Amino acid sequence: MRGIAAGAVAALVALGLPSTATSAGAAACANPSGPYTGAVSWGQRLVNPPRLWALTRGEGQTVAVIGTGVDKQNAQFGPGQVLGGAGTADSDCDGRGTIAAGIVGAQQANETTFTGVAPGVKLLPLRYTESTGSSSDGGGDPGALAGAIDTAADQGAGVILVAVPAGSDSPALGAALEHAKSRGAVVISAAAATQQGAHTYPTASKGVLAVGSTDESGAPVQAEAGDYLGIAAPGANLVSTSAGGGGAVAHRWPITDPSLAAAYVAGVAALVRSAHPELKGEEVVNRLLLTASRPPSGAHDPRRGWGMLDAYAAVSSTLPADAPGPSAAAVRSELPAVVPAAAQARPASEVAAGVVAVGGVVAAAAAG
Repeated sequence: MRGIAAGAVAALVALGLPSTATSAGAAACANPSGPYTGAVSWGQRLVNPPRLWALTRGEGQTVAVIGTGVDKQNAQFGPGQVLGGAGTADSDCDGRGTIAAGIVGAQQANETTFTGVAPGVKLLPLRYTESTGSSSDGGGDPGALAGAIDTAADQGAGVILVAVPAGSDSPALGAALEHAKSRGAVVISAAAATQQGAHTYPTASKGVLAVGSTDESGAPVQAEAGDYLGIAAPGANLVSTSAGGGGAVAHRWPITDPSLAAAYVAGVAALVRSAHPELKGEEVVNRLLLTASRPPSGAHDPRRGWGMLDAYAAVSSTLPADAPGPSAAAVRSELPAVVPAAAQARPASEVAAGVVAVGGVVAAAAAG
């Protein structure tokens, strides 16, 4: 078992994907750092979940967390919040799935300053890989990932978060994405590769909301890039729930992992779906892209997409469902981000009358 795990980590590093295991203890399961009681992390401050909860907490939404499973014993998951049933995995040796699930939906707790984005959601834990690098491609078997996406769609998940993307594509994965789309689900996956030129899947697949990640300064965390990147979210120096806490409130920090940026976007997508149940899957994605905090140029960035996730704007903005999405054709880099409206032009006759009136006032003042 130890040799298999060590080989998995080596394959993961070869592809340029992040790993949560260490070479000294590759076979050991994840352990928590303890209960987090420090200042609210920058990623959580950016999203500001409590501000959103006045509008919605994500009630009525199911978020599938596909990766390594979720440790439902962590006390920051509410009773019955982590769903069971056929195909689910409520344990998590690797730890990646539990971290992602906490970002999406961890409950408030007196023991910590950490909380999830959408604590009203249900979490559907699905495992397609035992670790972040359980196969020679470094990111899991795409066929197994396809099966997990099918299960998520069939069980009614409105948001499907691929917490551990694969390092290769397959026809089965493409078919699973089409199935999820037909069921109205939003599929979200992070650009997780840390080597130049590498791609992850289904991140680079059509119909998926691909998420880039940044640190607190706004610098990209991952090396993966492409025109398929849609939006960016926090992916460095994060805090979240940990597997292996034995039923206590337990956390891991600081975590730098570009794949976790997708968890923030998935949580906000669930809030949008809860607040706007009439929206179709592609309309939810479009709303997230249109409300992202774009740079003054408005240009698409190959590693950060159309800008940083703006959770409050995504949930609260008044936008028509059929609003056109951002595109390169609409970019005008010579204009600032906000352009004041020009004053309405006045007819020439009014301008002439105004000049005469001003002249009369000047003449009267001179006579006086």
